[in-house]
Amino acid sequence: MRLFTTIAALRCYLNLQKSAVPDLTVGLVPTMGALHSGHLSLIQRARQENAIALVSIFVNPLQFGPTEDFQDYPRNLERDRLLCEQAGVDAVFAPPATEMFGNQKVDSLGDSFASRTETPKTAQTQIHLSSLTQVVPPPAMTSVLCGKSRPGHFQGVAAIVTKLLSLVQPTKAYFGQKDAQQLAIIRKLAVDFNLPVEIVACPIAREESGLAMSSRNQYLTTEQKQQACVLYRALQQASKTFASGDRTSTAALAAARAEVAAEPAVKLEYAELVDPDTLMPLQVVETAGLLAVAARVGSTRLIDNIILRNRRPIVAIDGPAGAGKSTVTRQVATTLSLFYLDTGAMYRALTWLALKTDTPISDECAIAELISCSYLEYNLDPGSLRLKINGEDVTEAIRSLEVTSRVSEMAAIRAVREFLVEEQRRCGKSGGIVAEGRDIGTNVFPDAELKIFLTASVQERARRRLLQLKETDRASISLAQLEQDIALRDEKDSTRKIAPLLQAADAVEIQTDNLTVDEAIDRIVGLYQERIGPKS
Repeated sequence: MRLFTTIAALRCYLNLQKSAVPDLTVGLVPTMGALHSGHLSLIQRARQENAIALVSIFVNPLQFGPTEDFQDYPRNLERDRLLCEQAGVDAVFAPPATEMFGNQKVDSLGDSFASRTETPKTAQTQIHLSSLTQVVPPPAMTSVLCGKSRPGHFQGVAAIVTKLLSLVQPTKAYFGQKDAQQLAIIRKLAVDFNLPVEIVACPIAREESGLAMSSRNQYLTTEQKQQACVLYRALQQASKTFASGDRTSTAALAAARAEVAAEPAVKLEYAELVDPDTLMPLQVVETAGLLAVAARVGSTRLIDNIILRNRRPIVAIDGPAGAGKSTVTRQVATTLSLFYLDTGAMYRALTWLALKTDTPISDECAIAELISCSYLEYNLDPGSLRLKINGEDVTEAIRSLEVTSRVSEMAAIRAVREFLVEEQRRCGKSGGIVAEGRDIGTNVFPDAELKIFLTASVQERARRRLLQLKETDRASISLAQLEQDIALRDEKDSTRKIAPLLQAADAVEIQTDNLTVDEAIDRIVGLYQERIGPKS
């Protein structure tokens, strides 16, 4: 693992890596150090999904107010470095403030406060924001929730995140859901500036007590940690109220506030229910609501949140090719009276469009141009599944041999993947679907209520494939050759740069070597009824 403290060295490292490996994927985990298990979960995901995992460690003075804990914020670079090395991080970028801002004096958060350097005891630079080029997120997003008591905080966050994304130019950047307001603002920033990075939200990591992991938990005594658990209990109470059928903010917030009020040592700063993307207040949750809380335990300020979803469940089925995902998924959807989202048909539709318009599939730029000007219409009614592209019904046309022979080539194009991930998420906004694919549970629907990793041994999948070929009089290939081909495809699928095949951490693996199709379906239906209930 490499440790860099200068921008020049970081750029040199990244340039060398990218010149050696075309289309290198880089995962960035921005942190302020004092790493804990929550950070490590982000690092693990970055490690799994990218060729290079890079962690930045920088206590950003621009996001601390004059009365906040910049000077006392926990710093232990050597410990953080060791944790990163043990987690398989490729490089750590840990610059001093002078490297990030130079020796200029900038006004930060509207106040002048001295000696805001990375190491408080080494007074070298005064940080003020006014002489830096500023990144100003929408005031409607920065003036609510934490922004009420931390004016200027999110401008400081936006400035440093923009700088890090510019320096690293990662494929993906990983942020924790605990900082939900920060996450929403960074997503908005990336969209508005058309930054070529995917902002990945990772679930909140919690201690056994339910307390959300935070670097600031180090400030708490054992007793205060026990008291702080009331925040998670408050969120759980609000969730129960919501699950009972009352979708109003009045009911959810009343439940949360009542729970916190029972713990006098915890002083609630706010409890609010807002849209997770826009942060606008909600009166009723139509699809999803962010219930966020902030409180002080002693002198320590803590935040936590939960997403309340008003949708039917989503079942996401991942797994290697040849494991029977398509057959099982269709029948599970029918059994559970859910809609089957045929993601393969979406890829076929784009392939059909390219062929119809004589757009070379080998010309990725032309394909990107084509699909950017296109739109899909997907009817999820199981009685009359119809798919249109640009207003034309292609339900039957996409089953042609010509489309079938080119769809894999089309699916390997990054712009196609990105376009269809958004389309699939749109189809699943109200839930009530069963979908299968290489990354349905890990990437498209990471918040699916039930994730299944349907798999089978290479030998079993080869045997099934040979039987299929015999039924069509095309069994001219040996079982050994099929096993070799399937093993090679598994390796390619799990290491491909776009949407690699991975098993989600919370997915249930079902090994089907000794199961019939009906038995596999029964297992999935049983898990659904156990976790969600017989009715959806």
